[in-house]
Amino acid sequence: MSKPSMTSTTTDNAPRTIAHGGNLHEAARRYGIAWETWIDLSTGINPHGYPVPPVPASAWRRLPEDGDGLADCAARYYGAPDAAHVLPVAGSQAAIRALPALLPRARVAIAPLTYGEYAPAFTQAGHTVVPLDVTHPDLPDDATHAIVVNPNNPTATLIERETLLRWHAQLAARGGTLIVDETFADAFVDTSARSLADSTDRAGLVVLRSPGKFFGLAGARCGFALAQPALLAALRERLGAWTVNGPARHAVMHAFADTAWQTAMRKQLAREGERLAALLRAHGFAPRATPLFAWIEDTRAAQLQDALAAHAVWTRRFDTPASLRFGLPASEEEWQRFETALGLAVPALKASR
Repeated sequence: MSKPSMTSTTTDNAPRTIAHGGNLHEAARRYGIAWETWIDLSTGINPHGYPVPPVPASAWRRLPEDGDGLADCAARYYGAPDAAHVLPVAGSQAAIRALPALLPRARVAIAPLTYGEYAPAFTQAGHTVVPLDVTHPDLPDDATHAIVVNPNNPTATLIERETLLRWHAQLAARGGTLIVDETFADAFVDTSARSLADSTDRAGLVVLRSPGKFFGLAGARCGFALAQPALLAALRERLGAWTVNGPARHAVMHAFADTAWQTAMRKQLAREGERLAALLRAHGFAPRATPLFAWIEDTRAAQLQDALAAHAVWTRRFDTPASLRFGLPASEEEWQRFETALGLAVPALKASR
């Protein structure tokens, strides 16, 4: 059975479809299993989403208003210098596509395996993408801009704050920009100690944040760009008016204000993330994990995805290197089904060697 390529990034100029997790309808069609029976572990989105209170009718009737306090609320939650350094956008994806055109065309360093939208966005805007080795202490000498997803999606690699600030200083000296994508950062108990949100008053630094993963609000399509006001003004002009809808603004402001839920959820996700990693280790894998997902590198990744899909468990596959990413099951029943599916799939893989 043929499968689409799921390689994350490329440094050439060839247009191609970018694969993402969450494509459950595609999996249901491909394997002939009813959509509603699947366990979707392909996205890394918190399956215990924030319980959004009822949306007031005015959020549907009125145009979204910048003066509703969303930027102020986000500045407090993320620890940005102030609301002037925060721009709400229609998911961080909107900023990823718009930012390359606002930066001087140059060489931009991006890890070969990371979130797959960055390389095409910069290539289409006329930049030259060069590989970034995040294990090296310094950035490539010929790079003017760099993109770092922290923690990295899908490899779970975490880069320390001091390293990122040093990289930013290197790029700023070249007149360049460091973009740090902290989409998955909220799930960590020590998020504030790792984030660069408080440093976004520095020229040449952009931080992207999103409530979609930790709060489980991916469908709201709300994200935030944190940077100096002048760059945000240019980004706002490029994106246009009303980028975040009223119901999404309502949901996100409530989520940001609910510190009790946040504290309890971070503890819960820490337990579940370790449970996921332990389950994969018990089956002979060496996972790298965050509280929201785990990643394994294995030459049999395609066969394992197939074997799990036969039991209606959907995962996210990458081709280079051959690997799988697993999100969290949503319930104890799903945990048990996933464990059973792994128990059946892994021995079959060993037998097929």
